[in-house]
Amino acid sequence: MAIDGVGGVNSSTGTNAVSRQTLASNFETFLTLLTTQLQHQNPLEPLDTNQFTQQLVSFAGVEQQLRTNDNLESLVKLSKIAHNATALSFVGLNVTAEGATTELRDGLAVWYLSSPKPVQAQISIQDANGSTVFTETKTLDAAIQPYQWNGRTSTGSIAPAGAYKIVVSAKDANGQTVAIDTNFSGIVDQVDVSGEEPLLLIGATLITLDQVRSVQRPTAPPPGNSGDPDNSPNPDSTGS
Repeated sequence: MAIDGVGGVNSSTGTNAVSRQTLASNFETFLTLLTTQLQHQNPLEPLDTNQFTQQLVSFAGVEQQLRTNDNLESLVKLSKIAHNATALSFVGLNVTAEGATTELRDGLAVWYLSSPKPVQAQISIQDANGSTVFTETKTLDAAIQPYQWNGRTSTGSIAPAGAYKIVVSAKDANGQTVAIDTNFSGIVDQVDVSGEEPLLLIGATLITLDQVRSVQRPTAPPPGNSGDPDNSPNPDSTGS
């Protein structure tokens, strides 16, 4: 992804450079022709005033376009620098973003589920290979609510740290299927600014800034909690 982004930036920069060179070349050619025309005009039949004025206007227009292009290029560069600086400030912060995949770290993975009405939901956790490692049925309220998974699989074993996806199938009291929006939460480890837009890396998941829904400083673990999955809540208390 980052490689494609770098290619896009280089391509755009190259196109702008070619356009400027072409415009500058045309500008110099126009200036040469105008100067030559003035030098070789017939003294008895000088250049028509209106025609000369039109040529001067064209001359000024080309010069202005060159300056405008330079200014726009500078503004684009400044905007990108500001955008990258904003993205870099996310490193080390806890971010909630759109998506269904997050990281299991220190025996905890957190998603946020948004339901438009009370529903009965079948919740499944899948590993990076798409295999289901944990399932449970849970009632969701008509609100945005956190869902925590402590890394325990359906067999009681401890799942390895890594990327996991949540899949929610929900129905209301009438048995009608209800769509559930999923967001995930995690610490931003690094930022990739090599492409056309910066990307935040949360574990193994890359997201853009427009996917971010909230940002907060990570909270310190409560006293006595070393992050050992054995000390985490059991699967029966994975909900909010």
